[in-house]
Amino acid sequence: MERAVLVALIGGCALLGLLVGSFLNVVIWRVPRGESVVRPASRCPGCQARVRARDNVPVLSWLLLRGRCRDCAEPISIRYPLVELGTAAVFAVLAGRIGGHGELPAFLYLGAIGVALTLIDLDVKRLPNAIVLPSYPVAAGLLGLAALGEHDPGSFLRALLGMTALFGFYFLLAFVYPAGMGFGDVKLAGVLGLYLGYLGWGEVITGGFLGFLFGGVVGVALMALRRAGRKSQIPFGPYMLAGALAAILAGGALADLYLDQVLA
Repeated sequence: MERAVLVALIGGCALLGLLVGSFLNVVIWRVPRGESVVRPASRCPGCQARVRARDNVPVLSWLLLRGRCRDCAEPISIRYPLVELGTAAVFAVLAGRIGGHGELPAFLYLGAIGVALTLIDLDVKRLPNAIVLPSYPVAAGLLGLAALGEHDPGSFLRALLGMTALFGFYFLLAFVYPAGMGFGDVKLAGVLGLYLGYLGWGEVITGGFLGFLFGGVVGVALMALRRAGRKSQIPFGPYMLAGALAAILAGGALADLYLDQVLA
């Protein structure tokens, strides 16, 4: 792909990420509470005034309103524009990695649910079925169409095997030590296995390893700072997702580097 076209694709995906991030703010707040993400329209939690369309432009509206409600001046959390910017950044790096290939929509979908699941897990220590379970048919459908369009059925078969392998591994961990692994993590592992398997076995192994590495490093740091103890419940979903993103971006190269060192 020509550089100018790739830059345009990245920019377009970043803009799309801003819009999707605005919707994800609703998802992150309402899904854990069992509320509809469609109705009612967004309202100020202070005065219950309906958010006007001109006040719902990603990032820009928050800046123009100086982080306050137009009607009652209630502070609006900076988390809202940060979610929008974070989603834009995730979409941009995924577009840069995948390029104009047919699997890009599938990976953008993963980026969107990844942002939502990360923040929900941090907030309530739960990975809602309402997001995780529909992701199986959505991801399988999008990746299947991509494999069909690319005339590469082997990638889709590998995706299914990756899903089975990562789900099975996490299921075994949860069965052996249920106190240390929630079943929400097991269900998320299958979704991540689909994507990582589509890219290659190096990505599956690297993504699985990095999730535990990131979680372990943060856990040790929290204990060192006395922010957590050995029995503290630390949400693992964000580290699984961070490991998967790192593997998508560089998992194959990392796996090859490791094998080169081992076999040298």
